[in-house]
Amino acid sequence: MVQEKEVQQNEGQQKEKKFDFWNDHSLEFLEMAMKRDYQETVHNSDGYGKAQRECGDTIEFFLMADKGELTAVSYDIRGCIFTHACANTIIKLAEGKDISGASRIRDDQIISYLKTLPERENHCATLALKAFNQALNSLDS
Repeated sequence: MVQEKEVQQNEGQQKEKKFDFWNDHSLEFLEMAMKRDYQETVHNSDGYGKAQRECGDTIEFFLMADKGELTAVSYDIRGCIFTHACANTIIKLAEGKDISGASRIRDDQIISYLKTLPERENHCATLALKAFNQALNSLDS
């Protein structure tokens, strides 16, 4: 599991506290990080987007749409738990929105929803959103 250290000041002495993944992350983060309900490859999707980082992390989004409405969203990832959390958050934020509304989702909204996404992992929100927006843009093609 992910281990982080936090330094606390205690009466002039430094004391290290290990980050407890299960107790120190928000419930929102844990739910989105562990959820796999929408993880699947769709071979005949209406919209498709893919983004990859230099490290090899890759995310793909598959969209189904009808009359300007998203009817299904799924993703596939070869990457970390933080990218899973961001992908599921995008799907949650897109629920009930039309294509235009879904295209207005921003990475700061993803980060805010998750509450405890480590700052050094904010690039995961950007990566997931890049693939999602590519999928949305391909719906127009």
